[in-house]
Amino acid sequence: MASVAPAPTLGPIRQTYASAKTFPPVARAYTNISQVAKETGLLARTPWFYGIVGAVLVLALGGVITGFILLGDSWFQLLMAAALGIIVTQFAFLGHEAAHKQILTSGRANDRLARVLAAGFVGMSLSWWDAKHSRHHANPNRVGKDPDIEVDTISFLEEDAAQSRGFVRLITRKQGWLFFPLLTLEGINLHYLGLKHLFFTKGKVKGRALEITLILTRLAIVIVPVFLLLPLGMAFAFMGVQLAVFGVYMGAAFAPNHKGMPIIAPDARLDFFTKQVRTSRNVSGGWWATWLMGGLNYQVEHHLFPSMSRLHLSKAREIVREQCETLDVPYTETTLWRSYAIVIDYLNRVGLAARDPFDCPMVSDMRRV
Repeated sequence: MASVAPAPTLGPIRQTYASAKTFPPVARAYTNISQVAKETGLLARTPWFYGIVGAVLVLALGGVITGFILLGDSWFQLLMAAALGIIVTQFAFLGHEAAHKQILTSGRANDRLARVLAAGFVGMSLSWWDAKHSRHHANPNRVGKDPDIEVDTISFLEEDAAQSRGFVRLITRKQGWLFFPLLTLEGINLHYLGLKHLFFTKGKVKGRALEITLILTRLAIVIVPVFLLLPLGMAFAFMGVQLAVFGVYMGAAFAPNHKGMPIIAPDARLDFFTKQVRTSRNVSGGWWATWLMGGLNYQVEHHLFPSMSRLHLSKAREIVREQCETLDVPYTETTLWRSYAIVIDYLNRVGLAARDPFDCPMVSDMRRV
């Protein structure tokens, strides 16, 4: 029997958490597929592939800079801002892959590359992101362990939704429908959280001085030309569009991966294969989805093999699917649009816990049907 979440202050909580009894351990499953992946060369690095991807992005960035200069005082600059937001997100995908040791053979070289990409090209703190993301990979969707399901305006657990107050509570009640509009602010939030970590975290922060230097230098390189060459209102609009596109694109790439998948109880003891496969969702679409999402469309395989190159994930998918069929373990894959519908529906259901406790019980129950 699955363990049940503790009762909240507001509203009935019906969300249950998966436990070891819900998902019995699968003996040696991960050991077997790891051996197959290694023998077939799927764990080999592909620096030449990432060199091509990096070159394409640099050329695209150069094109945006050229377009910005040629357009001058024109509202068509907002198209350049949107393109810049897309390119910055693609650099973020590369930084994510470098941080997972996917690109270069040396771990230290990957770390240096990830720091330059994250702080120098994207404007985010790698040390902040790496600590948060490592915890997520170790315990995806586990209550109290996965920072990606901790409340931050959006509530991913019903007890968190029930605890919301004031304006946040109003948002929470309709958070599924508001999810994508709120992502327009996520770009600013990611920059803010990174800088907050670098400037106010006590104790040692790896690469603190270098990251601050890279982020501030990047900020100057972007802001100075924009505000120097464009009218004030247009300059603010340019920065707003760039940050909004960056935030929506990042959120749209990461949201389908785990939201709406089983939530794991804090005390559940699950084997690695079960934990990673059952909490992850793939997005179908082949090569275009891989390019669009930076390999995050193969979320199941990415969680099983975090250091695997984006180029090899589709082949690993065949191995993992076969193993899941053999062991009768559900393998979740859906279209991009269907995944968004699932995320919106899940967040709306969670948000019901933030309703007025004095609502008519009959109406409250009917909302859940």
